[in-house]
Amino acid sequence: MSNTTPITPFTPAFAPADVHRLQAQLRDARLPESDIVPGAGIDYGMPTEWARKVTDHWTTKYSYDDALRRISAMGSHHLAQIEDLQIHFVHRKSKRSDAIPLIMFHGWPGSFYEFNEIIGPLSEGEKDGPAFNVVVPSLPGFCWSEGPKRRGWTMKDTARVFHKLMLDLGYEKYAVQAGDWGQFVARELGAQYSDSCRVVHLNYCPGTLPQDAPPTDRETKCKAKGEDWRTNHVGYAVLMRTRPQTLGWMLLDSPIGVLGFVGEKYEEAASPSISSQAHWIDHVITTVVLYYFTRCLMTSCLPYYENVPHHKFADFAMQEENLIKSPFGYTSMWYDTAPNSKRAVERTGNLVFYNERDYAGHFACMEDPKGIAQDVREVVGKHWSPGDGSAVSTSTTA
Repeated sequence: MSNTTPITPFTPAFAPADVHRLQAQLRDARLPESDIVPGAGIDYGMPTEWARKVTDHWTTKYSYDDALRRISAMGSHHLAQIEDLQIHFVHRKSKRSDAIPLIMFHGWPGSFYEFNEIIGPLSEGEKDGPAFNVVVPSLPGFCWSEGPKRRGWTMKDTARVFHKLMLDLGYEKYAVQAGDWGQFVARELGAQYSDSCRVVHLNYCPGTLPQDAPPTDRETKCKAKGEDWRTNHVGYAVLMRTRPQTLGWMLLDSPIGVLGFVGEKYEEAASPSISSQAHWIDHVITTVVLYYFTRCLMTSCLPYYENVPHHKFADFAMQEENLIKSPFGYTSMWYDTAPNSKRAVERTGNLVFYNERDYAGHFACMEDPKGIAQDVREVVGKHWSPGDGSAVSTSTTA
């Protein structure tokens, strides 16, 4: 297909004046001196000790230039005009002629940067496995992608936009990888665009066990983790799905506020083994910096406002119209907010691959890029049929 979408090169940048102002705001910030009550830990929200450690790293050790180099090295960055939205995406083309097109979707509080460490290995491939032409967009309202211009924009609309992007890049058939809100985009592509979306891999997948199925020990624990998350940890989501604009006003010009609201999730929804590692703290800060500099905190709330709430995720995934028709795989991460089981997930579509990686959490491609890359190669390599072929982008601009 010829390129009918206007696509232009884009160079990510942080204006020096903005960096200077941000650093001044950090230096001038008045931080809490102690936990809300002694021993609060993470039960009451972002732990004071962790927040102070991250803030200190941000003001004394973090390099904006290094962050930009990592962002730029992901691939070529572009802006595409699709429908009435300007969409940002990264395109990392493989050197292999048999590379499979793969689009990867983040969620909240993620960004395209989640795929920083996995995009290269997937593009390069392995000797006996597939390589990929990888497309990583920013969801509408995130980073350099414009927010929706109307009420009622759901993940089904987002899926339509990115299906068009893949077609206009010359990828008439493609695979998908996703987690969090991106899972709903992937689900729509696998349910309604399965002629093009040939294989799906998810690291987050709502679903419930059959009522007559006695649960295993792990299934019981998974259910308990999900119920605990929905009961005790979704205060942020209540705000986002009821007063997103107010929340935006509160946090848009407060780097410490964005760290508190966005960064907290990287502390409580990831494996505890990585929270103090310098490279992880750098990743968290880069995500916060992207939210702050692109002023996307307000519009990043819209998925919560316009789509189903957490307690209806599983019912939504199991509705007939939302079942994934394409072959799909799921990797269950124990430290995820709601890890799931094979018997629950297979009720949401054509499950052909299941794996458990119980040492990582919600931000799978950041926490375990090697493991997720291995699972993507396995499920796509096995279920990408010869008739699907490989694809070299026919776009002359991307």
